[in-house]
Amino acid sequence: MTHDKTALGRLGLWTFAFDGRPAGAVRDAAAEIEALGYGGLWIGEGIGREATTHAQLLLSATRTLPVATGIAIMSERTPRLMAAAEATLNEAYPGRFVLGLGGHRAAGQADIPGMPKANTAPAVAGVGAYLDEMDAAVLVGDPPERPGRRVLAALGPGMLALAGRRTWGAHTYLVTVDHTALARETMGPDPYLSVALTVVPSPAADRPRALEVARGFVAGYQAARHQVNNLRRLGFSQAELDGEGTRLVDSLFAIGDTETIAKRVREHLDAGADHVCLQVLTPDQGRIPLDEWRELAALIPEFA
Repeated sequence: MTHDKTALGRLGLWTFAFDGRPAGAVRDAAAEIEALGYGGLWIGEGIGREATTHAQLLLSATRTLPVATGIAIMSERTPRLMAAAEATLNEAYPGRFVLGLGGHRAAGQADIPGMPKANTAPAVAGVGAYLDEMDAAVLVGDPPERPGRRVLAALGPGMLALAGRRTWGAHTYLVTVDHTALARETMGPDPYLSVALTVVPSPAADRPRALEVARGFVAGYQAARHQVNNLRRLGFSQAELDGEGTRLVDSLFAIGDTETIAKRVREHLDAGADHVCLQVLTPDQGRIPLDEWRELAALIPEFA
């Protein structure tokens, strides 16, 4: 699948912060993100807004800003319904929607109340079969002039290879620069690679508090088997996963001032990323981090 790899620019935003906020505030924030000049806006999906209707809310509030799901949970939808949502948004907003797919719930993952139970299919085979069913879905209406952009949430080599073969590329989350280099090597030069980089803007004097925020965030992923397995593949010990030392959080996050964050963005791009989307982490995750997004917008010209 070929597309313009510059379509989302080199620097974007990734956020869960819109969940739980009023729709009007979300629309206003999306319009400001577009005005600030970010190349794309990625939204997560968990126990808040449904991903594709959330994407429509954001697309309707903006004029040119690309919006991507990072990710839409496959186990929440049949392949036909996912394909229908993708087709609807691609028709309504040509060239502006990216469907990020993920959340295959393999055996061994923790159950989440209200979500489908894990299945026993191997992840790569299960996702491949899901893509097959999406491609085979019979939908009323003319096909789009060009296929929509799809990416897969991918961490391990098998899923990265599948992403490179079957979709536009991969979207990675909670990863190191070394992982970005491995992802590029695995997929080859052509597939798209979007990296979500979690940042904790902080002056040097506040580093202890910033480290505490970062450690708390990592702890929330201890039940995510795929994330833990990936961090172990990258050489982190269980003690580090449990919070020992700072090597883990310093490798996963950009903690510090704007130049520190810019340096980490450059490292991911140099390692093979086509696009880096910044997830701003603050002690108060209940607010939309507009002030931080405005400050980080100063980096946009550097990566244009």
